[in-house]
Amino acid sequence: MKIVRYTHNNNSSYGIVEGDTVKPIIGQPYKEIETGDACLPVSRVKLLAPCQPTKIIAMGLNYHSHAREMGHKIPNSPLTFLKPPTAVIGPEANIIYPSASARVDYEGELAVIISKIAWRVSKENVNDYILGYSCFNDVTARDLQQQDNQWTRAKGFDTFAAIGPWIETDLEPGSLNLETYLNDELKQQGNTGDLIYNIAEIINFISNVMTLMPGDVIATGTPAGIGPMYPGDRVEVKIQGIGSLVNYVIANGNDISIAD
Repeated sequence: MKIVRYTHNNNSSYGIVEGDTVKPIIGQPYKEIETGDACLPVSRVKLLAPCQPTKIIAMGLNYHSHAREMGHKIPNSPLTFLKPPTAVIGPEANIIYPSASARVDYEGELAVIISKIAWRVSKENVNDYILGYSCFNDVTARDLQQQDNQWTRAKGFDTFAAIGPWIETDLEPGSLNLETYLNDELKQQGNTGDLIYNIAEIINFISNVMTLMPGDVIATGTPAGIGPMYPGDRVEVKIQGIGSLVNYVIANGNDISIAD
């Protein structure tokens, strides 16, 4: 099942994509899903970020290939950081290149979306707390990350958390191909089988630190191949079994397109 958020006639709703149509969900998708009878063509709606997280918890250095690329040792425990919900944008939205940075990078990632309140979840029970999976671009001001020696500013700009195009609920995440394209040129190619800490370990670790809420997002890390983007670029994160998330880079000060 593919769960989306969308706008139509200035109203936002959740829905389920079935072929070329969207069937509206009554309420939110975090409990038993109930749909209405009406359907809309996908071509007549605007897809938004598929969830509205209270927080985004992201993983640093969680692919062996990326750790080697960056010249870092394997972390002894999951390395986590936060991105604010104000950074969220959806598919086809614009990533704003901040004037404070001279290098903004793409980082294609698999995102996990939480389905219900999660606190101290055991590794054996993590699937009970997962709504599904989506594509994610952990946009990063690389020069500011290196300058600050911590990641809040570099990872937290508005539009630096692209999610979409939907939440895929029927997916086994253990061995998924992930690719990132810049202007249709392949830049990143990895597989979730290369994760240092798997999804069960990640959710167990994070939920022993903080309570996860319905709609919260966990970005599971990026494989090797990170690199810069510039205004005018088109970036695409493609994940096997999910689909493709496309965004566009624009200069700071231009008209913007955000999640809502």
